Amino acid sequence: MTQGAERHRRGRLTVYLGAAPGVGKTYAMLGEAHRRRDRGTDVVVGYVETHGRPRTAAQLEGLEVVPRAEVAHRGTVLTEMDLPAVLERAPAVVLVDELAHTNATGGPHARRADDVARLLAAGIDVLTTVNIQHLESLNDEVERITGVRQRETVPDEVVRAADQVQLVDMAPDALRRRLAHGNVYRAENVDASLTSFFRVGNLTALRELALLWVADRVDDALDDYRREHRIRASWPTKERIVVAVTGGPESETLVRRGARLAQRSAGSELLAVHVLTADGLHHREDSRVVRTQQLVASLGGTFRTVVGEDVSEAVVDVAVGANATMIVVGVSRHGRLRRLARGSTGDRIARLAGQVDVHLVTHEQVARTLRGRRALSPLPPARRALGWVAAVVLPLGLATVLHGYEDTDQLPLASLLLLAATVGVAVLGGLLPALLAAAVGFVTLNYWFTPPVGGLAISQPADVVALVVFVGVAAAVATVVDQASRRTTEALRARTEAATMGSLSRSVLTGQDTAEAIVERLREVFGQEAVALLARGDAGWTVVAAAGATCPTSPEEGDTRVAVDEDHVLVLRGVALRATDQRVLEGFAVQTSLVLEYRRLRDREDRAVALERADATSTALLRAVSHDLRTPLAVVRTAVDGLGDPRLDEADRRELVGEVDAATGRLERLIDDLLDLSRLETGLLRPVVEPTSLEEILPPAVAGAPPGSVELDIDEATPLVLTDAALVERVVANLVGNAVRVSGGTPVRVLAHPLATTVDVLVVDRGPGVAPELRERMFEPFQRLSDSAPGGLGLGLAVARGLCEAVDATLAVEDTPGGGLTLVLSLPRAGERRTPGEGT
Repeated sequence: MTQGAERHRRGRLTVYLGAAPGVGKTYAMLGEAHRRRDRGTDVVVGYVETHGRPRTAAQLEGLEVVPRAEVAHRGTVLTEMDLPAVLERAPAVVLVDELAHTNATGGPHARRADDVARLLAAGIDVLTTVNIQHLESLNDEVERITGVRQRETVPDEVVRAADQVQLVDMAPDALRRRLAHGNVYRAENVDASLTSFFRVGNLTALRELALLWVADRVDDALDDYRREHRIRASWPTKERIVVAVTGGPESETLVRRGARLAQRSAGSELLAVHVLTADGLHHREDSRVVRTQQLVASLGGTFRTVVGEDVSEAVVDVAVGANATMIVVGVSRHGRLRRLARGSTGDRIARLAGQVDVHLVTHEQVARTLRGRRALSPLPPARRALGWVAAVVLPLGLATVLHGYEDTDQLPLASLLLLAATVGVAVLGGLLPALLAAAVGFVTLNYWFTPPVGGLAISQPADVVALVVFVGVAAAVATVVDQASRRTTEALRARTEAATMGSLSRSVLTGQDTAEAIVERLREVFGQEAVALLARGDAGWTVVAAAGATCPTSPEEGDTRVAVDEDHVLVLRGVALRATDQRVLEGFAVQTSLVLEYRRLRDREDRAVALERADATSTALLRAVSHDLRTPLAVVRTAVDGLGDPRLDEADRRELVGEVDAATGRLERLIDDLLDLSRLETGLLRPVVEPTSLEEILPPAVAGAPPGSVELDIDEATPLVLTDAALVERVVANLVGNAVRVSGGTPVRVLAHPLATTVDVLVVDRGPGVAPELRERMFEPFQRLSDSAPGGLGLGLAVARGLCEAVDATLAVEDTPGGGLTLVLSLPRAGERRTPGEGT
């Protein structure tokens, strides 16, 4: 009975996830199988691939292996897991290697993942393995990183549904050492693997993908557990600090305090939350919010803006949802009366936070009350004046008309009409005229419609209540109407400002950031007659850019002025701007100052770089001419003088002629390098880029090397590259020449490796290598990092990198496993050429 119940349960799936091939996931799976077998569990091997690794094969000893099934496939016989045999054997645990494998045609399922699902449905526990690059969601990313598209993949949900995922990881350098020692692939495949898929950058990126994927699954599992068990309280798995920022002057202080708290423990997170009220309007300075957001980003945190009816509830909801351990909030800036009447945000957050700690931070703005809003309604002056007049005339006029009727019991009707008049005044003139209308209505009702009529005395208590209610309702309605008017105005202003600044941002992002474009944009947005950007100089003001007719030439000639910086000012001629437009204009001024400052810095940097390069080149050239160029000339002169000696025999003459020939060739190469460097620096080089086969470039490039010093490995299927064949041939020849000089007699390998958008040409030597801190200096002109190589101005690699940049290629340096240096020349594949400026 117990065995039957156990068989009908679904099996448990354990996945050993490898960060890269060779990290030891199969070895780890076999180790777990031995541990379970030693505990008495019935374990069999359904399918394990050792790849010829002795240590992995040794782990199979002592485990029962189900014989594989033989499947005929395209004229050959392949072996696959015998699923029916495993089901008939019905073990407690079965080992199935390579979850992403595609089965040969003729089996019960097309994919091994389906075989595993069948075993789990039969109640058999499965131990399996898969590499991170075989997950379906990461297929494109892996191809971009390694240049290899994985044909065999497994859906992420299969691995996510596993009962247990074990990450098998290894540092890239350790994995490359394991590979170099022959513990992963056969010796003949080691070099090709180290210089292609198993490069340090590839392994580091795959490792990061694996860690992030597993961390994401762990977070999902924790969230699922809390949700299933209805756990609302925060679980402090790691420090997460939530900072409630208002956009006020204290926001940056709060963020810095939260960052210091987060830095006390490794792996902590900082999250800043800015809450907008439900109507989406706020009264903070946008520039201050932007500065706070930039500060959070510079501290490595995350900034989030949310909308909520209640600020305290919104902050707590975000903190609980993020599984935060602490909320940082500032002490209220409001006065005691307001805190007494409405409470403070910090107090309400503390009441709602539950088990989340709340950290109150004092700051300079404590107890400083916010400056009150402008008492007058945000309406034009003429409309407000009309509202004041209507506040007196409208109630008195209605009272006069009603008083003319003989029926004196007009109090209910008069109250309703005067209330409607108060609402109308509020719509017309704002809050204060509406309050005046309510007061006039109160006096009018008291004088004409409450007994005794004709006086301010009130004889009936009910009339007193009616008048008080009238005043209260009128004031409340007037306040609501005024608030609605303010919010409507604020919404329109915000929309206008957003549209204006958005259009400016678009013009800047699309490259229209010239001074002429900015002043023209200003003239269009604000409807001005003319706009000018003026610069202060020794001779007075000069016009940098202008738009419109009769542009002002000095600040005094404009109607509106705003300073850009100490030396520039924007001057507008036309209709006067409102206060809200003035704020938008200041935004234009800030953008203008940034554009001007950026261009000044760029011009200064360009000049400084050019002067520095020219100075360094001149100094190095003088040194080179004084030594390296004179040396071959001295050899030539000495040999020529020796040839004039009549006592020389024929053998000596041939030797001297050979010396002349060698020195002349060396001198020619030095001059060629100098000319190439000069052409690159002056921009006179014009490459002819076209689709080209590497089979036309690489053989001539290595032909000048000494016999037996270079091994060329290029596949006929290597795709075409988009480049200048002559320039790339020169680059490869320089790289090979340098590599041969330092390789110490060991042949230099030159091979091509296709990637997704490029083809890498690898020049691999077994020389002494170069320290990482010196590698950038290798590509600077007149740099010779070692005196062991005879001659040369140190221009070969500098010219090679310059030629690479001219043909849209890149040149990088990597270590050769086992010692030496690998130079990687990345050429764009035909059809994959980047547009100018892309990626810069």
